[in-house]
Amino acid sequence: MVLPIVGYGDPILRRMAEEIEENDPELKDIIKNMWDTMYNANGVGLAAPQIGKSIRLFIVDASTFEDEEPDLADFKRVFINPIILEETGKEWPYNEGCLSIPTIREDVDRKPVITIEYYNEKWELLEETLIGMAARIVQHEYDHIEGKLFTDHLPALKKKLLKPRLDRIVRGDVKIHYKMKFFNRK
Repeated sequence: MVLPIVGYGDPILRRMAEEIEENDPELKDIIKNMWDTMYNANGVGLAAPQIGKSIRLFIVDASTFEDEEPDLADFKRVFINPIILEETGKEWPYNEGCLSIPTIREDVDRKPVITIEYYNEKWELLEETLIGMAARIVQHEYDHIEGKLFTDHLPALKKKLLKPRLDRIVRGDVKIHYKMKFFNRK
């Protein structure tokens, strides 16, 4: 089922998400709905807070970047209760966007290599080292479960310049092709 994506300004996007219990009876449906919602919005990642669930869960399908990085052709993952263990390398900029902050894209610096520990949808504990675009996408989604947004990584002046556009998103004054839930739509 396609769910509305929570828009910028909603307090749930700023909350530290809660860990998930292994026997959560809703988890399978939440994950399925997240895939449906992400694909409907043409996204490459989606975190549970973006659908109104403050739990430590996100999904990623980086296959759209396989032309740039052929290893990403099959990079499709579910991350449950993830912990980034290490971020290394020289930060590199990339123009990021976010389904919760439509119409805004900005260069964000992130480390190129991460090591992450997480449970997959079968509750298998995995540890993986990711590089390049896979690392970037995972860091972006991980930020969501930590109550952070990509705009938090921007310099103060850039944030100030974006404020009128962000305020329009809070009010729901944006044109998008997917369902959204805005915090202060008038």
